[in-house]
Amino acid sequence: MSEPRSISRYCPIRRVGAGPAHHFFGYYNKHPWDCSGRYLLAQRVPMFSANLTGKEGAEVGFFDLEDNDRYYSIDETSAWNWQMGSQLQWLRGTADRQLIYNSRALAPEAGNPYPDFCSTVYSLETQTSRRLPLPVYVVAADSEWALCVDYSRFRVTHPTIGYVATRAEPALDNAPANDGIYRMDMESGDWKLILSLQELRNFQPRKSMDRAIHWVTHLEINPASTRFLFIHRWTERIEDETCFLHRLFSANPDGSDLRLLECTDHPLPQLAEDFDVDAVGTFDYEKSEYQISHPAWKNDHQIIVWGPHGGSIHYHLYDELTGEVEVIGADCLTENGHMTYSVDEKWILSDTYPDSVSNERLLILYDVENNRRYDIGSFYTDPSLGKPNRCDLHPRWHPDSCQVCIDSVHENLRQMYLVDVSQITT
Repeated sequence: MSEPRSISRYCPIRRVGAGPAHHFFGYYNKHPWDCSGRYLLAQRVPMFSANLTGKEGAEVGFFDLEDNDRYYSIDETSAWNWQMGSQLQWLRGTADRQLIYNSRALAPEAGNPYPDFCSTVYSLETQTSRRLPLPVYVVAADSEWALCVDYSRFRVTHPTIGYVATRAEPALDNAPANDGIYRMDMESGDWKLILSLQELRNFQPRKSMDRAIHWVTHLEINPASTRFLFIHRWTERIEDETCFLHRLFSANPDGSDLRLLECTDHPLPQLAEDFDVDAVGTFDYEKSEYQISHPAWKNDHQIIVWGPHGGSIHYHLYDELTGEVEVIGADCLTENGHMTYSVDEKWILSDTYPDSVSNERLLILYDVENNRRYDIGSFYTDPSLGKPNRCDLHPRWHPDSCQVCIDSVHENLRQMYLVDVSQITT
């Protein structure tokens, strides 16, 4: 394997959306394009950055790429953050064009585990909306069910992806029996707790879990809607991400057949009383040798993730059926990133966190068959944004594998960009 090739000259890039407003999509694991490729989902906000209080509104809408990128605003929500937005996503399994996003509940609903938040489904064809009782994290490809988690718990454990409560922040037990992963029916809105945090703590428990707060994150559903994956995390020192411990799981849609794929429990010298939390760099956590992050399905039974296995940290490919684990791109994919496979499984799309000197983020394509990395772009990020307000590239595939969509701040605006990679991938 030779050094990564820089091929940005072969990959034209254009901005979608103009100032003074700022536009972004959010996370890396969802397609912003509709099935026709004409409409591109986006949130629009008036500010470049802000420490969110729960009162700031983000417009929810889409660009019409066949009408000079005209932006259509359909609603406003205050249930959003800079990393994931409002979990805006298409319902790909519906006959008409429908999208879903998280919203703030108008009034608490009796028995609702997350009374401050809900989700809204909007139909482009009928221009009508309907509310669902829980906020979503991810919706199955068949659009029949969604997985839902506690965004108030994120405010404590992972503030960059949490939502500020409408009223007082709820009191959180370390590993409650009444919180964890909920499954919600997309038609009826019926919901059920399928895996509690208490159950996860008690599943092959580790001593490090005893006094720790627990949560789940990075939930993903496979293309066939028959399995989902997630990361179980726990820590005694919530203010220091380098103290987070991780387990990677997969399960059936009802929470059964729980499979533990990886565990990074290890001694934590950072728990010493004299440890200097302020000495931890902004992105030290993402570059930790014990991190498990950004898992994504390659297909219905294989999962790619950045994490340690067998004493070394790499992009690893897990087969949840056989238990086999394979290193991907050992000599060229050497940094944590937001990775996804193309539909044909021939390419991996990813990025890097900012270089500590140049503050540049790289956009990467990896040729799976030939074990070759291509650097298709480099994008500056203002280090003063810090962690909660940062703008990761979060690269996302067009379904035809000929385009990539990213969020970026390299022009001193928070905007979305389309990168043409057809000369490389076709």
